[in-house]
Amino acid sequence: MDDPIIIVDEVTKRFRGGARALDALTLVIPRGAVYGLLGPNGAGKTTLIRILATLICPDSGRARVAGQDVVRNRAAVRERIGLAGQFAAVDDHLTGRENIAMIGRLYGLSRREAAARAAEIVDRIHLTDVADRQVKTYSGGMRRRIDLAASLIGRPQVLFLDEPTTGVDPASRQDLWRLVRDLAAEGTTVLLTTQYLDEADQLADRIAVIDHGRLLTEGTATELKDRTGGAIVEITVGTHLADAALTALGPLAARHDADCNRIVLPAPDGPLTLRQALRLLDGAEITPTDVALHRPTLDDVFLALTCRDTRTLAGRPA
Repeated sequence: MDDPIIIVDEVTKRFRGGARALDALTLVIPRGAVYGLLGPNGAGKTTLIRILATLICPDSGRARVAGQDVVRNRAAVRERIGLAGQFAAVDDHLTGRENIAMIGRLYGLSRREAAARAAEIVDRIHLTDVADRQVKTYSGGMRRRIDLAASLIGRPQVLFLDEPTTGVDPASRQDLWRLVRDLAAEGTTVLLTTQYLDEADQLADRIAVIDHGRLLTEGTATELKDRTGGAIVEITVGTHLADAALTALGPLAARHDADCNRIVLPAPDGPLTLRQALRLLDGAEITPTDVALHRPTLDDVFLALTCRDTRTLAGRPA
């Protein structure tokens, strides 16, 4: 890969109690891309962002951002990055415009420069009409946009977005997606962590799936789906006995969602696999309530790699 903008080389990070948040993680991220970091809560996504943003140091391994070592050249890294964390870091008693300008002043801009850039960014994120209202009057989506806008005032080469659309309404989510696409089109590299599989599918040029601090796989969304298999069978039944009935299909790594009695399994032979599954269920006198055969989604990729139900995406601290 030519001239990557982020290099993570065998990075390990342990926290109190000896638990490893990152376990010899290695990633190479190209310039100008939207790179998605996908995984459940507790996978290590936020820990990696904090290391790359120079907020914490790795225990071992090395990482470079925009050519600068994140431990030895922290100030240089900070000059080249922007960060929007999981929670909007805004001052409720300032206006949106004042919040953005304040960050500009912290970057070392003059009062005039900070005001000019704040005006430019407010227009860009389509909040001109409310920019001079106190942030405490904003909706959740508007607060997230102001937080993201403040991270842009330093014109960063790399923008870290840690679950940027968590808790925002669908319309605001679409607005943030458009802004991310615009930034990438202008050459900003975006490292995006997300729990939303469709968000990674929509935005990311490449995706890394991590769990327990380890890289499970990496590639484009299409590549990841192709690795999962040609098709997926989903069968909804009213009994747990279906698992035993389907064991004759062989080691297909069937997964069972206990809440809705949904069985998901790879279908390497497409309709033939579906026919075999239905025949086995019929032999066990089990009648499914719903059956589907479809191409893999990123949900299926995640489940195949981690053997988790998608409900666990919200089950552990990051």
